[in-house]
Amino acid sequence: MIQKVINTIENNLMFNKGDKVIVAVSGGPDSICLLHLLNQLKKQLEINLIVAHVNHCLRGVEADKDQEFVHNFCDDLKIECYSKRIDINEIAEMNNVSMESAGRDARYEYFNELKDKLKANKVALAHNANDQAETVLMRIIRGTGLEGLVGIKPVRAGIFVRPLINISRKEIEEYCTNNNINPKIDKTNFESIYTRNKIRIDLIPYIEKNFNSDIINGLIRLGDTAKKDNDFIENYVDISYKKHCYNKQGKVIIKSEAFNEEEAILSRLIRRTFQEINGNLYNFEKVHVYDIINIQKQGTGKEVTLPSGVNAINEYGDIIITKEEKSLDIEKYEVILNIGEENSIQHIGKTIKLKLLDYDKKINLKEKSNIRNFDFDKIKGSIIVRNRRNGDKFIPFGMSGTKKLKDLFIDLKVKKSERSKIPLICFGEDIAWIVGYRVSEKFKITEDTKSILQIKLESECLK
Repeated sequence: MIQKVINTIENNLMFNKGDKVIVAVSGGPDSICLLHLLNQLKKQLEINLIVAHVNHCLRGVEADKDQEFVHNFCDDLKIECYSKRIDINEIAEMNNVSMESAGRDARYEYFNELKDKLKANKVALAHNANDQAETVLMRIIRGTGLEGLVGIKPVRAGIFVRPLINISRKEIEEYCTNNNINPKIDKTNFESIYTRNKIRIDLIPYIEKNFNSDIINGLIRLGDTAKKDNDFIENYVDISYKKHCYNKQGKVIIKSEAFNEEEAILSRLIRRTFQEINGNLYNFEKVHVYDIINIQKQGTGKEVTLPSGVNAINEYGDIIITKEEKSLDIEKYEVILNIGEENSIQHIGKTIKLKLLDYDKKINLKEKSNIRNFDFDKIKGSIIVRNRRNGDKFIPFGMSGTKKLKDLFIDLKVKKSERSKIPLICFGEDIAWIVGYRVSEKFKITEDTKSILQIKLESECLK
């Protein structure tokens, strides 16, 4: 058995020399076996061990005894032990999740907390071959895809390692007996109150008796086969991801061309972008993949809310995956501008200068990107700067009819998230200048112009 564990460690490159390894120990047979084994191998592997224990506060005095047992076991091995009491029932009710989910999240949060605090490199977990089989079967029941059939990975994120993943529960129990180890037994493991327990206690024994006495190894072989096929597909997805997806300022952008890929590839690209933004795939299901595919087929600006506050937005066929707030309008503003003054506009971080010029055909009216000239005599009402409003219309230079500002932004491919940030210079109710884009036909300078209003924008830092 020890050699099987060594092979698993070496084949999956679980440890590097000098690694500081946190061993997650509940006090049960699996984790106690893992700790005892790693303690025997630590010199050979050249690693240092630390133990982490979480008391879920679900079994009263028994849970407290488990915590004490783990500490005493570590004292005998002269291994440093850290433990934490967490009321899982309270967390489950507060977050409206199952106790299984609450317990898992709490454990991983504590392990990560300790890893950072102690500058550890790895976290060793005691999942075994039976856990692997149970996981594969549970996922089949839930309708998993190929990736789900892979089951529990020996190494996750380069941090979480599972040295016992190829060791059966029977082998673990024999190891404990042969080494005179008396682990604690959690009685709730024998109660059919959780899905995994029902599979372990009821379903697998039923299948063993009526269909396949070697179902555990059968499920493990299925997982191994699925892993080989999935790895092949994932290699192609790596290439496709680099080609079609990129991270920009905390957003992941899936280019429109990605949606021409086969669904087997596209669905993995989408899952990968969600994981990159969210950090995990919890609660992200097939329906969410199809939601994203559907909005990509629709018009720009279409959005869908995904789990964990992530949003997907269609921007001209590209899909933006982001955790930013969902396309909320920027605060509305409207500021009157005075001629002959430097008008400081905090909303846009710029100063706007207005000055009057007598029109002389000899004047050079060649405009820079931050300067525009208008026929002053055509201006009615106050001169203001503001951002967009619903229903805004505009007469683009060179046209006679009006155009909705929204339609103009679509034609110019201005991102929906940027539209409310664009300053609009208005004369009364009329938009005269969409700064950075277009000016109005209505206020253009002609041979009949007598006075010119020149408007200049400068960044505050340039003053």
